Amino acid sequence: MVSKQVSSLSDEADLRRADSLAREIFSDVANKWALLIIEALGDRTLRFSELRKEVEGISHKMLTQNLRMLERNGLAERKVHPTVPPRVEYTLTRPGQALRATVDLICGWTHEYFGHIESARRRFDT
Repeated sequence: MVSKQVSSLSDEADLRRADSLAREIFSDVANKWALLIIEALGDRTLRFSELRKEVEGISHKMLTQNLRMLERNGLAERKVHPTVPPRVEYTLTRPGQALRATVDLICGWTHEYFGHIESARRRFDT
């Protein structure tokens, strides 16, 4: 009986930690720059400068911060090639690719309901 209660408490604690982690990751990746970086990387490997060109309007600082966050969360990998100057490349990991599929769904949803959203905004703003 006691071991079942301990197991139940442990399961509950695991669920709380998982929920907390989910909120933290969602907070990290649910910003326009992270989503645009994920979309830009796609299934390719890109250098920092290539990514900066792909993600129009992003500053050097914001790209660096978001790439570090993606790497910290295991969504992107950074590979440094021992050249002078060093060549650094970024690739989405398997979990990053899975998240990209979700991002693609969101983009598809946006395209599907674009007209509806614009009409609603026009009505609301008048």
